[in-house]
Amino acid sequence: MPIKGVDLFCGVGGLSYGLAQAGVLIVAGVDLDEQSRFAFETNNTADFYLKDVEALTANQVRKWLGDDGSPTLLAGCAPCQPFSTYSRTKSKDWLLLDSFTRLVRECRPDLVTMENVPGIAKAAVYTRFVKALEDLGYHVTEARNLNCLQYGIPQRRKRLVVVASRFGPVSLVNPTHTKKNYGTVRDTIGHLHPIPAGGQSRSDPLHISAGLSKLNLRRIRASKPGGTWRDWPKSLRAKCHAKRTGKTYPSVYGRMEYDKPSPTITTQAHGYGNGRFGHPTQNRAISLREAAMLQTFPEDYVFVGTEEKINFTKLCRFIGNAVPVKLGEVIGRSLVRHVRSVRRGTKRKRGIQPTARGRRL
Repeated sequence: MPIKGVDLFCGVGGLSYGLAQAGVLIVAGVDLDEQSRFAFETNNTADFYLKDVEALTANQVRKWLGDDGSPTLLAGCAPCQPFSTYSRTKSKDWLLLDSFTRLVRECRPDLVTMENVPGIAKAAVYTRFVKALEDLGYHVTEARNLNCLQYGIPQRRKRLVVVASRFGPVSLVNPTHTKKNYGTVRDTIGHLHPIPAGGQSRSDPLHISAGLSKLNLRRIRASKPGGTWRDWPKSLRAKCHAKRTGKTYPSVYGRMEYDKPSPTITTQAHGYGNGRFGHPTQNRAISLREAAMLQTFPEDYVFVGTEEKINFTKLCRFIGNAVPVKLGEVIGRSLVRHVRSVRRGTKRKRGIQPTARGRRL
């Protein structure tokens, strides 16, 4: 029997898709944003439920998970803006993670996983979350500063990952990459057809880039891969670059480098002026498809219907907020390996029926 899971805060399905690639059966995705339904249900076998996690009941979660003896999983990545290094907002608490904790306490799934930004580890709400898991009898493993590059994700992205099990100690699978073979921008998007600024591929509606003003077109033509706005003639520099605060952001209006990983893909990665999101060789910002692929979504992942107009802000928010698919797969493989290990261990104990919480392993 496969692990059966519910993905809270599912968004467009990055975590669900990755978990499924590892053999986890996702039976439901929950999110408060109706606009993410299409992408989630089109690419995943689970149903999407438009619900506020704060109001979600344990009975509903139990109904989705069923009671057929399969190991159960509650997974989630609550919105990370209050604790992101890119955020300018301040938050003393994070009620959504508290709601996740409540559902774990009431549902008692066999397995739990949570992924987020490393900054959450400093917050009281996170301390409450981990303590609650331990008090409930879960074996908790934390990776507070997981380097996504070490797992084949071609971007500089650090994440906090928690995996917890009622069966016993659980750990993440070993890294697969080192500095010698980190994924690169070229490896990931180098084969895509060239498009101009504001252009769109005929074969892939998501391979579309935002337009550039005449000034920004001159700026990107003057930009070097991996360089900064300091490479420009002074006539192209913005007024903010002359200020002390502006000088501390050299990657703004920067180009990526083909043979290195990309920077962290954010919810504003479609904008040339929002970070190092210029294409390495083409005079434009990266396309939405390129941003999604750097987040390790497969090239054929469907985000919009054929008749739907492309909304850069909405789609890049979906892509930037998603759990990278490969990271979801890493978490899934870790949990599947753990459950198999428990099964093997119980089979070796003669005369003992292999069960956990009444669930046969």
